[in-house]
Amino acid sequence: MPAYHSAYNGSDARSIGGMYLLPLKTKYRGPAPVAADPEASDIIDEVIDLFRANCLFRNFEVRGDGDRLLIYGILYLSDCLTRIASKQPAPSKQEAQKLLQTHALGNFAIPGDATFSLNAVYSSPSSKADADVLRQYLQQFRQEFSDRLVERLYADGQLSKWWMSFQKRKFMGKTL
Repeated sequence: MPAYHSAYNGSDARSIGGMYLLPLKTKYRGPAPVAADPEASDIIDEVIDLFRANCLFRNFEVRGDGDRLLIYGILYLSDCLTRIASKQPAPSKQEAQKLLQTHALGNFAIPGDATFSLNAVYSSPSSKADADVLRQYLQQFRQEFSDRLVERLYADGQLSKWWMSFQKRKFMGKTL
């Protein structure tokens, strides 16, 4: 069974560091273009929907810059699940929201940094300005992602054990 790839491969969006800067449905400020249709799904919805199927794969054929953003999102989601699982007892929805927002705003590596774990898959931004735009986009992506993930994890008011069962899975054997 092959892995699921991004529907955004071949998009005409701006690409920095091998990742598209795709439109987001977000309330956070940043360089992400505003989604034309607020009801249509965006890359964050796609990552959350494809996570459980794709996290089982150790190999993933990259078919475009949309797939690279999908990989980043899957690894970030896995990291978020690990952070939530490390809290004992299980955090409430508000505590999880605060935990993930703090994580989203924290310092993180981008493609081209020495500490970025997937530099072989991504290219370095061509300039310092591009690196700054990519960092801002990924921070905006992480903030909105954290909000939507918490809504999905606590859909029925308590932490979903079905989502948390995937927290030990390492997509491609990597972590952020």
